[in-house]
Amino acid sequence: MNNFSDFLQFFLGGLTSGAIYALIALGFCVVHNTMGIVNFVQVDFVTLGGMCLFSALFSLGLPMAAGLPLALLLVALVAMLLERIGLRPARSSDPLVLIFLTVGLSIILRGAISLIWGKNRMALPPLTPDRPIALLGATVLPQTLWILLLTLLAIGLLSLFFYRTSLGLAMRAVACNPTAAAVVGIAAGRVRLASYALAGALGGLAGVLVTPITTLSYDVGVLLGLKGFAAAILGGFGSFPGAIVGGVGLGLLEAFSAGYLSSAYKDVVAFVVLLLVLALRPQGLLGRH
Repeated sequence: MNNFSDFLQFFLGGLTSGAIYALIALGFCVVHNTMGIVNFVQVDFVTLGGMCLFSALFSLGLPMAAGLPLALLLVALVAMLLERIGLRPARSSDPLVLIFLTVGLSIILRGAISLIWGKNRMALPPLTPDRPIALLGATVLPQTLWILLLTLLAIGLLSLFFYRTSLGLAMRAVACNPTAAAVVGIAAGRVRLASYALAGALGGLAGVLVTPITTLSYDVGVLLGLKGFAAAILGGFGSFPGAIVGGVGLGLLEAFSAGYLSSAYKDVVAFVVLLLVLALRPQGLLGRH
């Protein structure tokens, strides 16, 4: 029974981490599919989400139910601003140039976060009181259930957005065939702005969900963001189902390697997986050849 309890504990922990990685990976995929670039600012959207929630709760005194959506809205607005003044004026459409621009924007945003909120570590409260729940011998925190629930909700809303709204359909059209989309009059600028806002909201959601079970600092999103990037590569960069599969798979690999081998391997697994996938199957698990 103890072996099963341990397995279930590791499984739930891996599922929790995997949900966070999946959200970040989805943000990478949204921008990649509409702009054809890797958006390295995504790692800092995670940090910004946690910081905005911290200010909403402790500076503005808002309840969690109001602070969380406000934090996501603020991150989306910052993302739109970065796209509008940081990427759109670029005279080159070379993807490599734009990727380097996102690296620069990431450094600038991280510096702004450290200036506004400082470099001290902070703590965020969980969404609901943190009373552990016993489940078949394992212990589950309510925050874990919130992470899984809100991640599933975000994936469901994302599907509705892409298949049921005109803007979502326009983004899919640009992703499938940018030239044909331009011919029929789809505004590329509007689509790129929307993709950046959506990526910001997804990264911000990952930040507000994960920081209550970790610590909050100006660079907390870097390692999480890199793992989200590894999850996107694992699933197939640009594939939304692949981002989910890659995120969950990476989270489970981390949890089981830490539980059954050593916790020292926890942060190494993501990058070993990234190297193996790039070497053996560059298109990822669900990516196209």
